Amino acid sequence: MKIAIFSDTYFPQVNGVAQTLKRLTNHLEKKQISYQVYSPENKTSSTYPNINQFPSLPFFLYPECRTVIANPKKIEKNLKQFKPDLIHLATPYMMGLYGMFAAKKLDIPVVSSYHTNFDQYLKYYHASLLEPFLWKYLKWFHQSTEKIFVPSKDTQRKLESLHFSDLKVWGRGIDSKLFKPNTEANEQIKKKYRIKEKHILLYVGRLAPEKDLETLNKIINRTSNINNSVHWLIVGDGPNKEAWREKEQEQKNITLTGYIKGKELAMIYAGADLFVFPSYTETFGNVVLEAMSSGTPAIVSNAGGVKDFVINMVNGKICEKQNAESFVQAISELLADETMRLRMGIEARNYALTQSWDTIFEGLLSDYYEVIYSRQKLNEKYA
Repeated sequence: MKIAIFSDTYFPQVNGVAQTLKRLTNHLEKKQISYQVYSPENKTSSTYPNINQFPSLPFFLYPECRTVIANPKKIEKNLKQFKPDLIHLATPYMMGLYGMFAAKKLDIPVVSSYHTNFDQYLKYYHASLLEPFLWKYLKWFHQSTEKIFVPSKDTQRKLESLHFSDLKVWGRGIDSKLFKPNTEANEQIKKKYRIKEKHILLYVGRLAPEKDLETLNKIINRTSNINNSVHWLIVGDGPNKEAWREKEQEQKNITLTGYIKGKELAMIYAGADLFVFPSYTETFGNVVLEAMSSGTPAIVSNAGGVKDFVINMVNGKICEKQNAESFVQAISELLADETMRLRMGIEARNYALTQSWDTIFEGLLSDYYEVIYSRQKLNEKYA
């Protein structure tokens, strides 16, 4: 089997889509399945023989996704040489369109994946009037493919309510060997960041409006009175970074770390007492699963894909979205009850252990084969 992947974002960019696709291509290599990736150039791009990159500009709704300027004939020529059995459109914008048109022209089976709730981003970028047009476009794009992969049952239900069809859940896994409990992490993190407070509260994610940083800000302000015993670690980067730098200067119980990855990030997850994530626009929520795998209970909103795996009062807490007081109450309850907090951490870790990337990707490959086989049978029928 040969797979061509078209995406407007790819490694080494830092976002959930890019990281998931990198893990996918790693799995394809491990299974000795040939692939080619078609993606935009970016300032940190590296040269790999199976990565085809094109000039690009940032997309206004999501700078990590790029608006590509490519030569369709060059793409078609490359595909003819590679001869893929299937094309996977990972994003619905310029790269995705190039891939779609090439697939139709060359009669190659094509699937797509829905990763991001861009409709919920619009209001944060003062573009709400575009929502009807956005949905019309997204439906046209995805229904032009033979199967649509979604990251969670919540996203599947949402798209079904909008009359999308041929939907299949392609979940997300976790590297439980990297993200794991560590009894020494708390003291190590406190030492590194000079934290004197008893409890560490953690946020990991993009510093951008669509992550509901407004609610996070309110939560931080209202938790400053919890016996002066909490310190916030804010891990991430994004367009709101400078505003958070200012807040860090104003409040002594906040540390902004910038972007962190790998073992250092795993240490921070394991060293935190609670993971607080108010975003309600997530189709899945990779960072929540990373925290859970580290044995750290997550406090999340009652919206989006996180509802698929955070079970209230079992492995975490679910709060009303955009309700800072609900989050503050949950934080206070769990910090006051160490036994409950530890029990939730154990349950969170146990769930994460069932979500291996190998299992997730083997399911995806099975779906790939099914689409390819169905197309072959259809071609035979009308031959």
